[in-house]
Amino acid sequence: MSAPPYRISFVCLGNICRSPMAAVVMRSLVADAGLPVQVDSAGTGSWHIGGGANPPAVQALGRRGYDGSTHVARQFGPRDFADYDLVIGLDRHNVADLRRLAPDDEQAAKVVLLRDFDPDAPTEDRDVPDPYGGPDLDFDHALDLVTAACQGLLAQLPVHR
Repeated sequence: MSAPPYRISFVCLGNICRSPMAAVVMRSLVADAGLPVQVDSAGTGSWHIGGGANPPAVQALGRRGYDGSTHVARQFGPRDFADYDLVIGLDRHNVADLRRLAPDDEQAAKVVLLRDFDPDAPTEDRDVPDPYGGPDLDFDHALDLVTAACQGLLAQLPVHR
């Protein structure tokens, strides 16, 4: 009997820009590596539940050869912690919100900041800025940061290769 897959959820504010981009990139990386990892995303807020990813986020992904068109936004809740091995916030506010939401200290310990996995990220600012409402360049920049951090995360996953 094989071990269950390692489970990761990327979480941002509305689940329409940064966290869907991170999930799409990470799914591609773990698939290419043949790793038993399940990836999804969610938001701390409820504004966009059931909607798709923000069109500029889908377009930024498309420019890099990824497909973000099937994303459906959802909200992360206290019960979700039991379903994941790792819960990754896209900025320090998401991390703080998630840790407050956690039902106990053990679950709160699953929460980490995405760019902590990027060895080249500056120590003073490791947030992935929210590109919502900004120009395409902001989405491309967020995707650059997400991609670098996901590559670092891939190298640190506790799954057998």
